[in-house]
Amino acid sequence: MSDIASSSFVRQDLLTERPAPVKTTGFVGLMRTRLFNSPTNILLTIVGALLLWFTIVPSVRFLLVDAVWSGKDRTACLTENAGFAVGACWPYIQAKLPQLIYGFYPEAERWRVDLTFVLAVVLLVPLLVPRLPAKGLNASLFFVAYPIVAFFLLHGGGIKGFGLSWTAGLLELFDESISGAGQALLSLSKTSAAGPLLWLVGSLIVLVGTAIHWLILPLIWLRDQIQGAGQSLWADFAVTAAVVSLIAFGLGGGLRTGWRALGSSIAAFVAIAAVIKLMGLDRGGLPVVTTNLWGGLLVTLVVSVTGIVTSLPIGIALALGRRSTIPLIRIFSIAFIEFWRGVPLITVLFFATYMLPLFLPGNFTVDGLVRALIGIALFTGAYQAENVRGGLAAIPRGQGEAAAALGLSWWKTTSLIVLPQALRHVIPNLVNSFISLFKDTSLVSIVALFDLLGSLRASFSDPKWSTPSTAFTGFAFAGIIYFIFCFGMSRYSLFVEHRLNAHRRN
Repeated sequence: MSDIASSSFVRQDLLTERPAPVKTTGFVGLMRTRLFNSPTNILLTIVGALLLWFTIVPSVRFLLVDAVWSGKDRTACLTENAGFAVGACWPYIQAKLPQLIYGFYPEAERWRVDLTFVLAVVLLVPLLVPRLPAKGLNASLFFVAYPIVAFFLLHGGGIKGFGLSWTAGLLELFDESISGAGQALLSLSKTSAAGPLLWLVGSLIVLVGTAIHWLILPLIWLRDQIQGAGQSLWADFAVTAAVVSLIAFGLGGGLRTGWRALGSSIAAFVAIAAVIKLMGLDRGGLPVVTTNLWGGLLVTLVVSVTGIVTSLPIGIALALGRRSTIPLIRIFSIAFIEFWRGVPLITVLFFATYMLPLFLPGNFTVDGLVRALIGIALFTGAYQAENVRGGLAAIPRGQGEAAAALGLSWWKTTSLIVLPQALRHVIPNLVNSFISLFKDTSLVSIVALFDLLGSLRASFSDPKWSTPSTAFTGFAFAGIIYFIFCFGMSRYSLFVEHRLNAHRRN
């Protein structure tokens, strides 16, 4: 015991203090560990600071410090009148702001554009917040009901028929096209060397057209009877509602489980009737504002939102078609994608605007803005198809095999298992295409559609605001608007990506 006690050691003096650990958090830690931790990072930090100094400081001086904030004409933004080197001329933006937002839309009707924007925000914001309920109803209102209401708000006009008349008109146009093609072949057979073959094919086509005519004749007769009576719109509406509701009732399970589908259909038609009555569509509706008067931010948002919403379903369908085992569908999808990806967007816009009317029947016309929208949707859909196909290729084959082992059909496997995972993988690519499309809307100005930049360039011709800084101010304002929308889409995509990839977080 004494040996243990004698061999023990008890320190009598305190140890010298060791240096404090290097701080690795906060601003000082960031400077030490990221910006100045090596000679290369020190050099890059200095170069970056100089770049920011020579770009941000002059921009702030131009936009805020040396800017002119009030005035009635160009004299307020001249250096000799202001007494200093004038930067941005914000009175010019204040004077031209209605033109930059509405284009040449009539001033008395601009409340319709404002109401359209408000409805879009009211329906879109709850759809973007994950925790809010009723996403199905909200999506139906935004993607189905809102485009129709927005069309009648922006364009105006009323409706003279409903589902029955529209169906009969489309079928009648289809029948006329088939019969016309058959008659053209019969006429060509009289002068062609392959006359008997052309005559046989033309006769068969005419026979098909005649059969279609007799099949749709009762529907056309019913349409003519309804249009000949008073209140033709509401009679057509009632017949359409009854037919659609009965179909929904039958497809929903009939007397056993079809009552819910029947109630949903009736509720939807009641809401449609309320909108028709509220907007006066049965009495001519609002005054018509043709699309050649639209412009500014209105056209930019219409083109970009329509292209974004329509291109994604087109891309999904083409991506699935390209992976199909049916040769006809696969070849068509590949040809469609490669064709639209092989031509520039400017060519697509020119073709849709100036060439497409040449291929349409003489009594059938399409609005210029609608033609541009169709071209942009098809063009962007081809690019989205490749993005979606990349996501589909990243899904292991075992996912589909497991679903097949559980007895799921191809449609359920694709829509519930494979496609959601594929879209989650390609969120950055999809949003990147959306941002690119939003900026590419400026190309519509080459086909006489005045978007935000087109209206901005048109405003430069006003001599009342001709100053050395007018053009720089206008482009800076347009750049800020584009940045707000594009940066908002980018940040929201990061939020969605982070939320959907919760299983990958550490």
